[in-house]
Amino acid sequence: IFEIGKRSCDVVLSARRLRWSPILPESPTGDSSVALQAQEEIIEMKDVFSVKLKRRRFAGQKKGGTLLGITIFKCLNKEENKLTDCAIHLNNLSEDHCQSWFRHLKEILNGFQNRPKSLKVFVNPSSHKREATHIYYEKVAPLFKLADIKTDVTVTEYEGHALSVLKECELQAFDGVVCVGGDGSVSEVAHGLLLRAQIDAGKDTDYVSKPVRAPVPLGVIPAGTTNILAHTLYGIKHAVTATLHIVMGHIQAVDVCTFSTPSKLLRFGFSAMFGFGARTLAVAEKHRWMPSSQRKDFAFVKTLADLKPEECELSFLPLQILQEDSHEDRITVLYLGSKDQWQKIQGHFLNVSIMAIPCLCSMAPRGLAPNTRLNNGSMALIVVQNTSRSEFIKHLKRYTSVKNQFNFPFVETYTVREVKVQPRLKSGPDAKENACLNAEGNYPWNIDGDLMKEASEVHVRVHPQLIDLYGVNTDDLESSQVTCNCI
Repeated sequence: IFEIGKRSCDVVLSARRLRWSPILPESPTGDSSVALQAQEEIIEMKDVFSVKLKRRRFAGQKKGGTLLGITIFKCLNKEENKLTDCAIHLNNLSEDHCQSWFRHLKEILNGFQNRPKSLKVFVNPSSHKREATHIYYEKVAPLFKLADIKTDVTVTEYEGHALSVLKECELQAFDGVVCVGGDGSVSEVAHGLLLRAQIDAGKDTDYVSKPVRAPVPLGVIPAGTTNILAHTLYGIKHAVTATLHIVMGHIQAVDVCTFSTPSKLLRFGFSAMFGFGARTLAVAEKHRWMPSSQRKDFAFVKTLADLKPEECELSFLPLQILQEDSHEDRITVLYLGSKDQWQKIQGHFLNVSIMAIPCLCSMAPRGLAPNTRLNNGSMALIVVQNTSRSEFIKHLKRYTSVKNQFNFPFVETYTVREVKVQPRLKSGPDAKENACLNAEGNYPWNIDGDLMKEASEVHVRVHPQLIDLYGVNTDDLESSQVTCNCI
């Protein structure tokens, strides 16, 4: 018997759920309306993430105090994919009674295997409006503490800091790694995790053909400008939602790409753009002194004003779908194809996108690549051929709506396993620009929001389910991605 909401209740605990119903006085007239009021309430234990003994303490008192009962903390689903936490108070003044219930509740919570007990946390204080530190200590850390998760926090001081720490730290001491920052920060941490996996497995890190899976899951707390990976995982930019997915141990296997030259590995990543998307990022990086929102708009407008195509050759290995076997809401894609079935296209392209995930964000609610999913072993290759500025703007505007952004004669889409991008050196009147480009470090690439420059051919491969991310635990978001898969 506990008092819940000022009513005495019969409470029953099992491994799967906690249920209670009010204790009502017996009606002398047998009135059925009284019985209706004794409706049972239920909490599924899989939704509970913490339990604490509730005590009354005086100001400044840190230990002891008068026992009042038990508080149970539950993860609650709200509208628009949002998660929040709520507390249920079970009041009882008996020390023995509460201690016994507390032990049983803790045993049940400890039985959920995927829930982390220790996390390595990276916070990028320079992300977006420099709000990552505030987000972590005000919204994320209190929930980790409530869930009894130990944390080791590194506030990054320079680009590549997280990568250098991951190469040296004892990862076996942690159940997962968390990044608080934007897409570039998350990409660096994901790259570091996977690079560390290759090192620990004794693999060559200069050229990686068959990479080893990441040793621990990665959690993403959105604190950047676009937060594509967070939107794709959670359907929303919301730090508390992301934190609760981590606390609850919701795991989602995700495909990862390797970006390589013929001689070396450049990066592990989820998506890349060559052409307009990369040039825009290059302009933005040169104007870091601007506020983030102004910098993004300025770079977009300037790149659009200087719109020019890139001459290159694209080689790709298409995914030939033989069968889609739907079982328990998961789709298995079987495909045919061998190494010698490469296809080639060449010409002048305004933008080339290569994406292994849908890349949802507030500016593209259907995703930049709605014809792929998180873990189906394929990439979307989206090629925008040279066209007028006005037609290209119409294509870009479509991303913000629910209309098909690829329904243009100058846009081609392919589902692929591998892509090779070979830029062509310009000749004639454009040779001067080509020389300038080489002097700056060659062609820019936008890989997960990080700027990279490379002169030679870039080879992109997709590797199925190479990393686990803390994320979607239901089929709701996955099914929404499936419905927008028909382009």
